[in-house]
Amino acid sequence: MSRSRTYLVTGAASGIGRATAAHLREQGHTVIGADLKGTDISADLATPDGRTELVDRARELTGGCLDAVIACAGLAHFIPLTVQVNYFGVIATLEGLCPLLTAGTDPRAVLISSVAAVHPTDQAIVDAALAGDEDATVSAAQAAMDRGEGYAIYGSSKQAIARWVRRTAISDDWAAAGIPLNAVAPGTVVTPMTEPMLANPEIRKVVDASVPMPLHGHAHPEQVAPLLAWLTSPENTHVTGQVIYLDGGADAALRSDNTW
Repeated sequence: MSRSRTYLVTGAASGIGRATAAHLREQGHTVIGADLKGTDISADLATPDGRTELVDRARELTGGCLDAVIACAGLAHFIPLTVQVNYFGVIATLEGLCPLLTAGTDPRAVLISSVAAVHPTDQAIVDAALAGDEDATVSAAQAAMDRGEGYAIYGSSKQAIARWVRRTAISDDWAAAGIPLNAVAPGTVVTPMTEPMLANPEIRKVVDASVPMPLHGHAHPEQVAPLLAWLTSPENTHVTGQVIYLDGGADAALRSDNTW
């Protein structure tokens, strides 16, 4: 049996995060869950104070040593808060916990992007996020809402975080330190956040048109968890800087062989 590892999973109260935490515990690992409430660490990743609280509590609970981080916390709403959580909250989590990973054994990290990253996005939101300017990003997201284009906020946050992974994974803090950093981009996953939308036939039709999933249709959180677990396991020695689409073929259907 493999050695028990210590994981920190954000978004652990529901959806993909909850399923992943359960999957890892079933394998005998120690999992520290983080979310707004109902987990080992309660922290609001939309705020700087909440991000600091997450890192400080993680350090206390682990003694300063983590083997893996799985960042699942996120929002799918078409509001500025979404990019604050999905981009700045995720980055603060990973950058803040990187020193704890450095002290771990076979350290690994993975975050959740989305197939929505390949949908039309708002370039001002993406550029401001990648520049690290949270105030400008929020302003750009609000401007998109004011134009009636708030739908672009979610995909923009996920494209920005995917591009951040590509830029960051090969840096001295990650690759040179021996820490693979990747992203998983699911298609439509049935979670408490998406169930109300999918229960509406008209909205479901729109969702399925924008995220076509020819292989097995909608996924469930339990089908995402094993990939996250493998990417953060010692078996993953060379996969880094990748955005892996777990989407039933949606990316291939949307972009065909233009991206390879």
